Amino acid sequence: MSEFEEFDQQGSVPTKETGAIISHAFEMYKGVILYAVVAMLIYVIADSVLQSIIGFNSWSMVEEMKDSDGDISNFKYYHSPGLSLYYSFSSVWGALLSPLYIGLIFILNKYNTKSAVEFSDLFIGYRQNFLNIFIYSLITHVVLRIALAMCGIPFFFVFPLFLLGYPILLFENATAMDALKKSYEIAKDNYGTFLGVSFLGLILSFCGFLACCIGILVTGTYITAVMYSTYCAFLGKPRQIL
Repeated sequence: MSEFEEFDQQGSVPTKETGAIISHAFEMYKGVILYAVVAMLIYVIADSVLQSIIGFNSWSMVEEMKDSDGDISNFKYYHSPGLSLYYSFSSVWGALLSPLYIGLIFILNKYNTKSAVEFSDLFIGYRQNFLNIFIYSLITHVVLRIALAMCGIPFFFVFPLFLLGYPILLFENATAMDALKKSYEIAKDNYGTFLGVSFLGLILSFCGFLACCIGILVTGTYITAVMYSTYCAFLGKPRQIL
């Protein structure tokens, strides 16, 4: 377990308002954009490896949707070859990669407090509290996957309840169950703000698909900045990890 000490450095903290949090997250994200691209690139490569092993091709589905000119009535997503097998393994695969998001949140925190950032910081989630990070990520992947399968709309209402989980796991060295409980309790009591922040954060994260999908490398991990800024707004400046 890591030891912690309180910050004695200055760092910006947004107010508990949707606009302030999104703005703060954007400013933080701009400062760590290269690390964000590296994290997303690792994720995309790892996901491509899994797809190649299983025989599933998500990019071909994206191209099919783009070529449909908006008419997706004949688009048979759930009949795509290898989809069910891919979904069977992707939650575990995603949980194994989730420490990269923890690392990016750690880097965001360092940038916010003007601390020196090292490339190895991106992998702190594999060195600290990995088991709880894995369990938490696996649980949230399954829950959000079920919500997404229900016409997609419930996903946007469920996601806010998990928004603070990763920062809590990192900065408080919490267990998976404690992170789930604390994130849920805070989000429940401030649900309107969390819903707005989550919705805008997800939209901005996925807007990279509009740039021939390549832009997702730049925008894909923006939601981690939203998680960090929301944590700062509702729980104050995080603790420094030794």
